[in-house]
Amino acid sequence: MELIRELLDRSGYEYEWIRHERPIRSAREGADYFGIDAGQTAPTLILSADRGYVALTVAGDRGPIDFAALAERLESSSVCLAPPKEVKRATGFEAGSVPMIGHSLPAVVDRRLQHYSAVYGGTGDPLATLKIDPRALLSLNEVLLVID
Repeated sequence: MELIRELLDRSGYEYEWIRHERPIRSAREGADYFGIDAGQTAPTLILSADRGYVALTVAGDRGPIDFAALAERLESSSVCLAPPKEVKRATGFEAGSVPMIGHSLPAVVDRRLQHYSAVYGGTGDPLATLKIDPRALLSLNEVLLVID
């Protein structure tokens, strides 16, 4: 997590590293805890695709993910959620705590996050949340695709 903080400090983006006493496990929990719209929560999911692992950061109010459409856009025969053990192996972080930035995987970012002045997502620490300008997701990750 120190590397993520260093990346953030060098980035020029203002951010808050918010500690909490218990893990936040869903977009609804995060929205309630921080008093924000569910769409401002930005969970990062790890997907398995033909090209390897891909980080998908989505707006928390997004409905089900159309994996077939995503596979087509990524030019992959299929795309699915990576199992928790693979998430840990691919990122070094536990599933449910993957940071929005600093995970070193190619990324897919939900365009709807850009409608907010700040989004809230993972830090790699289950007891901390990152609040940051959503433009940071586009500039601090290796973005393969922005989805609507």
